[in-house]
Amino acid sequence: MGGTMVVQPLDLVKNRLQISAKGEFNSAFHCIQTIIAKEGFTKLYAGLGAGLLRQATYTTTRFGIYNTLLDNHKAKNNGQMPSVWYKLAFGFTAGGCGSVVGTPAEVCLIRMTSDGRLPVDQRRGYTSVGNALTRIVREEGVLTLWRGCAPTVARAMVLNMAQLASYSQFKEMFKNTGKFDEGIPLHFVASMCSGFVSTVVSMPVDIVKTRIQNMKIVDGKGEYRGAGHCFQSIVKNEGVLSLWKGFLPYYFRLGPHTVLAFVFMEQLNQAYKARM
Repeated sequence: MGGTMVVQPLDLVKNRLQISAKGEFNSAFHCIQTIIAKEGFTKLYAGLGAGLLRQATYTTTRFGIYNTLLDNHKAKNNGQMPSVWYKLAFGFTAGGCGSVVGTPAEVCLIRMTSDGRLPVDQRRGYTSVGNALTRIVREEGVLTLWRGCAPTVARAMVLNMAQLASYSQFKEMFKNTGKFDEGIPLHFVASMCSGFVSTVVSMPVDIVKTRIQNMKIVDGKGEYRGAGHCFQSIVKNEGVLSLWKGFLPYYFRLGPHTVLAFVFMEQLNQAYKARM
């Protein structure tokens, strides 16, 4: 949640770029300028409440499950770190569980960060994440909170498999060089490497998830029939490189967020253990 307080504007820009029509924005900077000019500077933090709720549910769950699996493995193997394959499996499992818990907040976040680009008469106008949750349930049904759950779970599995496993692996690798001791420099370097790997791997799944969660349903029909149809439509109509549309804001969001999240987590863990 601390990381989200810093990178929320980049998350908003990433979402806007992913759902934008071809040619709507020239770059991430053009997107930022357009938002400020048309909606005001404070709109860069639209959906902050949903972003914080998402981290409180999704990231709490995935970090908790991953670290529990990691600790259990070490306890059964005399404190020895698991191989990279175990780390990948632990991250895959943790991501899937966390995304199911966090999808309602994710749906609210996508809608709240995308609302400003719609014509005034089509905007949903959610006043807060609580308002978004209650209105979605009342107006569209409770299952709408899990719309796009399949691509969300797929994205989370891929992202966490890459992020959590690569962070543990990079941390172990850098530590074994003898040039790093346990501390912020080690956590910073490992998390920056992890953030880049995670961005490249997870973006195609993320853009499909974002498009599905933001689409409007008219007469019971949506723009996409499912994740596969959405993926095919993007590649066919916009080109394969569109699967990485918004790469820079996505990386500048995910990279620093990965750094901040892991640094905060490590510091909180150390403070907790010191007082136990």
